[in-house]
Amino acid sequence: MAEKFVERQRNQNSGLDTPLELRSRFFPRYSPDPDSFGRLTEGFARFMGTPRFLLYMTLFCAAWLGWNTLAPEAWQFDPRALNFTLLTLILSLQASYAAPLLLLAQNRQDDRDRVAIEQDRQTAARNLADTEYLTRELAALRIALREVATRDFVRSELKSLLEDLIVAGESEDAEPRGRSRDSKGSPKTQAIPKVKVRKPVGQPPSSSL
Repeated sequence: MAEKFVERQRNQNSGLDTPLELRSRFFPRYSPDPDSFGRLTEGFARFMGTPRFLLYMTLFCAAWLGWNTLAPEAWQFDPRALNFTLLTLILSLQASYAAPLLLLAQNRQDDRDRVAIEQDRQTAARNLADTEYLTRELAALRIALREVATRDFVRSELKSLLEDLIVAGESEDAEPRGRSRDSKGSPKTQAIPKVKVRKPVGQPPSSSL
């Protein structure tokens, strides 16, 4: 009695902000492995979409109908008089299980496609970033190459320098020729000045031999 009273008071004092306690279940919760179950459903879905499955189902139904139609009544387990009730139930059961399995396989394929699309999007983003980086690098190289002397520019500068050297050499050759012509046409003579030698005072004159 005391335990029931305490439990009743606890339930009355508990508000909406107090979580309820978990109740014990009669049957334990079973959670199968999603990967193994997904592989099983995909295998079943792939098998149902093959011509071999259709051939097997056709042979099975033909054998079932032929046996329950042509065999003696004592050997028939699904007589024609009952409109093949057992075969109808088997096909209905197979269809009822096939539809959820196909949906599970489709959901698994959708998840796989979603992951593939996400990976493709990331790959495309990385490729776009790499392309933009390469474009910027090429633009920087073009700007840098504008300031570098090209082959044509160096060739033109060397050509102009060679022309300047040729002109300077011709002018230097022309100046000595003009000087030589002036010296031949109007020779200039200069008088050599006479230098008087003074004798020192008090020194006797030298005797001439």
